Amino acid sequence: MTIIAYTARTIRTMNPAQPIGQCVAVREGRVLGVGPLEEIERHGEVRVDDRYADKVLVPGFVEGHSHALEGSIWDHLYLGYFDKRDPDGKPWQGVRSPEAVQRRLAEHIHDGSSNEPLIAWGFDPVYFDGERIDKRHLDAVSDQRPIVIMHASLHVMTVNSAVIRLVGLNDMDLEGIMRGTNGQPNGELQELPAMHLVFDALGFDIFDGASSTRALVRYARAARREGITTITDLLNPMHEAAIEAMHTATAQADFPVRLVPALNALAWEPHTGSEIVREARRHNHERLHFGLVKLVTDGAIQNFTARLQWPGYLTGPVNGVWNAPPQTFHDMVQHYHQAGLHLHVHTNGDEAIAVILDALDEALAMWPRPDHRHTLQHVQLIRQDQLKRVARLGACLNIFANHIYYWGDIHLTKTLGFDRCQRLEPTASADRLGIPFGIHCDAPVTPLSPLFTAWCATTRQTAGGSVLGETEKISRARALEAITLGAAYTLRLDDRVGSLEPGKWADITVLDEDPLDSDTPLKDIRVHDTVLSGRPTGEE
Repeated sequence: MTIIAYTARTIRTMNPAQPIGQCVAVREGRVLGVGPLEEIERHGEVRVDDRYADKVLVPGFVEGHSHALEGSIWDHLYLGYFDKRDPDGKPWQGVRSPEAVQRRLAEHIHDGSSNEPLIAWGFDPVYFDGERIDKRHLDAVSDQRPIVIMHASLHVMTVNSAVIRLVGLNDMDLEGIMRGTNGQPNGELQELPAMHLVFDALGFDIFDGASSTRALVRYARAARREGITTITDLLNPMHEAAIEAMHTATAQADFPVRLVPALNALAWEPHTGSEIVREARRHNHERLHFGLVKLVTDGAIQNFTARLQWPGYLTGPVNGVWNAPPQTFHDMVQHYHQAGLHLHVHTNGDEAIAVILDALDEALAMWPRPDHRHTLQHVQLIRQDQLKRVARLGACLNIFANHIYYWGDIHLTKTLGFDRCQRLEPTASADRLGIPFGIHCDAPVTPLSPLFTAWCATTRQTAGGSVLGETEKISRARALEAITLGAAYTLRLDDRVGSLEPGKWADITVLDEDPLDSDTPLKDIRVHDTVLSGRPTGEE
């Protein structure tokens, strides 16, 4: 079979035995080798492709924590604080005051049928001073048409009185249904059990929007534009329709990424969930890889729903909200570990991290599993002693580096205070302890862009220009590894992606500048193209 040799100004391989080159050879969709052209020609007839001769090639970016919801959530109204672009490249201006939120809702209140809910997302009330937006503000737009607003973290929603009546929230007693001074629901619902009351009553689940081929294709194309060749859907319902949609989408010849979904563990009884994953793994192929299980413990710090150890929150409530009793998480860790499956666990607050580390400690004592690679996700407030436990247990981390930029200023003044902000997203400490880690964006919570994520990890700069945790900065080289080989390791795919070395899939990101030898901020380096299995995706 013909060998294609892509020449470039520089190739950064992430292979320590061959870290740099000017030519990468591809055969049968895999990397044949990196080296001088004359050495490549020893393998046989070579067709030189110099379309990237003035570019820089790096391994295809691996986004280890994001959601296919990015492909469907833009069907709803954007109410976020920051400016964003949707998967089709359309710009959306952020809304930066309660009045602006009401105006945008009013502009769209008559869109669609009056019997259907008006759904919006991206809302971030923690940025607004003064009284927190609740049902009264939404009722001023309409108290007849149901209005549902998802917060940016996707861990909280705010609804109007029409939804409260429809769901019957007045008569329910459940943690997460927030109440005013009069004891009545104020319209804010915190965490999944409370939010699912609304989804069930209205006959839709916003998290299920990605269970369609259209959403998955939009998601994949948005990822490709940012240089991503392997992407996750880290909370997939994995019911029949979702699995069928993923098979259909990834079977398309021009699907430009590899998709790695994770079962939403809280949606299934554990024995059923593990059987679903085992059965799905039988149908894995090059662009679809089942095998992960996702467990969501606590919420988000900026929503005051993450579970924190003493001294709790700087302002606001004493502590956050569990998505299930801690014993449930303990039992699920035991089950899925014993079943030989790969756990990825959402843990934001240090109390949530402690619960999961205790569960892992016990599971590994009872059922030792070398190289299990269970991964704690986000770990925004992980302590130094907890990092040492992670290292001892052989676990991995996937660190939400973007969080410092988007909410660092809020954590400094409202949620955590100065000292704990210095340890947010402690990538350098993880590195010093030899813990395998990736960094991620959690799209649609923050935008897809591994280079922006890498910039966040190297600068630790907030949107307001402050630097939080100078000693937790990592180098450009380490950040580049975290969005390639590091993330691939946490997904147990580092034998196939994450570096350019013989035998791995020829997945390549093409950049205008060298991320390791340029004065341009990483976030401003342009992605020129991606290559999947040796084929430029721009050829679709």
